[in-house]
Amino acid sequence: MKRYIIGMMVLLLSLSVSAQTTYTKADSLTVCRLLKEAPANASTLWFARQFHGVPYVAHTLEVNDREQLVVNTRQLDCTTLVETVTALTLCVKQEKRQWTDYLQALRILRYRQGVLNGYPSRLHYFTDWILDKQQMGLVEEIQRPNPPFTALQHINVNFMSQHPGSYKALKANPSLVKEIRQQEKALTGKTFRYIPKLAVKNTQLMRQTVKDGDIIAITCKKKGLEIAHLGFAVWQKDGLHLLNASQLHHKVVTEPMPLRQYLQKHSTHTGIRVIRIK
Repeated sequence: MKRYIIGMMVLLLSLSVSAQTTYTKADSLTVCRLLKEAPANASTLWFARQFHGVPYVAHTLEVNDREQLVVNTRQLDCTTLVETVTALTLCVKQEKRQWTDYLQALRILRYRQGVLNGYPSRLHYFTDWILDKQQMGLVEEIQRPNPPFTALQHINVNFMSQHPGSYKALKANPSLVKEIRQQEKALTGKTFRYIPKLAVKNTQLMRQTVKDGDIIAITCKKKGLEIAHLGFAVWQKDGLHLLNASQLHHKVVTEPMPLRQYLQKHSTHTGIRVIRIK
């Protein structure tokens, strides 16, 4: 009887998660195939490379009037690539390879403390994402040694509350702006160490500090924002490269140019923060 009750509870939980999820059959087939094919020691880069060539599309999470867990493996932006790959990696690390396991992992990553409770519960600023997932024991932000972590980023975010018209949910529900502003105020004033872009070199120190598959968060000096872009660290013979969902290339690629050169081409980029999946 006890086993039956537990089984029913698991079934009801699965149905509840699925009911709050937007996805296509193609998405579920891709996720299930990758979880089935992945070796037991599958790395973050193993999963990330499975998405090479997937089209870059922005705003794929803004498809519903009410906040739902959106799964889209057919179209990715820099954030959804990082979340998708991280969720798959965590599933394999935890020896959980079912579709519902993936949905749970993605929800835990995307929402504050893993709880989906409307648009403001989604972690919109990546610094907020780092802090929340670090608190949950899922990731660790690397901020040492010094060097190469010689620079200090002072967080001052307000872009969303200052530009609500740029966000579908805030434009439709102006009352949500107040909660977003409170989240921004909670982040503003915090400081984090990062590697300035001139220090992103092909050195033994950098190779010891940044590992293949680490999440790279590119810091910026755009007003109201703290992170400009995301991707994964890939070491090649000529130095550190970025595997990312690229707006420039219109798809998921490993950038042909080293990250140092990539950063130099963007005047608003200041360096990188490094996050490692546990």
